[in-house]
Amino acid sequence: MPVMTPAQYEESLRQMRFDVYLMGEKVENPVDHPIIRPSMNSVKMTYALAHNPEHADLMTAKSHLTGKTINRFCHLHQSADDLVKKVKMQRLLGQKTAACFQRCVGMDAINAVDSVTFEMDAKLGTNYHERFTNFLLQMQEEDWTVDGAMTDPKGNRGLAPSKQADPDLYVRVVEKRADGIVVSGAKAHQTGALNSHWILVMPTIALDKADAAYAVSFVLPADAEGILYIYGRQSCDTRKLEGGDIDVGNRNFGGHEALMVFDHVFVPWDQVFMCGETEFSGALVERFAAYHRQSYGGCKVGVGDVLIGASALAAEYNGAAKASAVKDKLIEMVHLNETLYACGIACSCEGCPTASGNYLVDLLLANVCKQNVTRFPYEIARLAEDIAGGLMVTMPSEQDLRHPEIGKIVEKYFCGVADVPTEFRLRVLRLIENLTLGTAAVGYRTESMHGAGSPQAQRIMISRQSDLEAKKDLARAIAGIPGKNSD
Repeated sequence: MPVMTPAQYEESLRQMRFDVYLMGEKVENPVDHPIIRPSMNSVKMTYALAHNPEHADLMTAKSHLTGKTINRFCHLHQSADDLVKKVKMQRLLGQKTAACFQRCVGMDAINAVDSVTFEMDAKLGTNYHERFTNFLLQMQEEDWTVDGAMTDPKGNRGLAPSKQADPDLYVRVVEKRADGIVVSGAKAHQTGALNSHWILVMPTIALDKADAAYAVSFVLPADAEGILYIYGRQSCDTRKLEGGDIDVGNRNFGGHEALMVFDHVFVPWDQVFMCGETEFSGALVERFAAYHRQSYGGCKVGVGDVLIGASALAAEYNGAAKASAVKDKLIEMVHLNETLYACGIACSCEGCPTASGNYLVDLLLANVCKQNVTRFPYEIARLAEDIAGGLMVTMPSEQDLRHPEIGKIVEKYFCGVADVPTEFRLRVLRLIENLTLGTAAVGYRTESMHGAGSPQAQRIMISRQSDLEAKKDLARAIAGIPGKNSD
């Protein structure tokens, strides 16, 4: 079953037994829970489009291990063209869901772990790469959704993991046994964790020898014994419990995050990909971050396409579409969105092979991409709110619109242009609210800031990759100044 169907994916989740709490209550059936279900629908779209012949070139790839057609989310990039198709796929999915579709972190994680384990084995004589490849074969054959787990709670950011008041604030190895390891700790902000089949854990920062217990990478079934989930609260999320579909903004799709707690969880050795090799922890973090920063040049752009379209519709329904100021704002939104896309494509086109054979993005351009993502979606959202108008956050509820008496008043006083039903106007304004302030804003705005590292993390990498000395040599040569470049 190299490419799972949407129905098979949903059924596979029903077979899992997650230990999860949401708003203080244990959830027995995450698949059908009204708050969680929209996020599952978003992941489901990654399976649906893989079976659509129109999108097969983007959504699927040939496995370099078996030659079989597989979902691109299970693929190791074998060329710069693969990297480009990844970004285009992510934009497509953003356009189709206007939400986070949750498989990107796992895809970026397997590509980072592949090259790092290969280089680790070459230097240290370990067999991590063989273990990883065996897992990857299973992942491709079963078309698993894998949640990449990198972000630890971190506690006091000024202290190293081993210096924390509570040692579990970073995931760590607490016991090594003949048959495997035992881990404790937690991973925060875990996107799509409850819609995943497996968890791929990685360290969150570069580590030194004093923190060797925290240099750990492994895979586990997402419902493994000892893993507890606490579902994250999002703005407007309880609207999904109220019935109706206007006030939620996005009728079918959403995202989710959760705290993932490991309470002395056992991991067999054949599922361990790093255990104490601190010298390689930084490379794993850096490569994963680069792949994930590239991802934002696709997924956020696709969601941006929807937000721009919604803003244009709102202007049309408001009777302001022909105003020059509105047209200029829409142009600026498109300009910013396409600039993000250009960065995602650029860092892909400049990708190069690693020692293991899979392709890595250009590190400088990937970080430039994400640096722009920490800014541009906020401006796009601001312009969308500007065009939408104040009614976006003051309009009555769907219950009022549907009321046999009050509804007539809502229809009368909240209409825009005469030939557009009031309901259409309210629907598009709720969509804009969803993307800029509601549940989708978690993925479009806040994740744009903090996902794959907050802004300063990219600036540090840009500084490392900028090669100022080479640029000074260029200036010396042009200006006729003797220096390192002179003979």
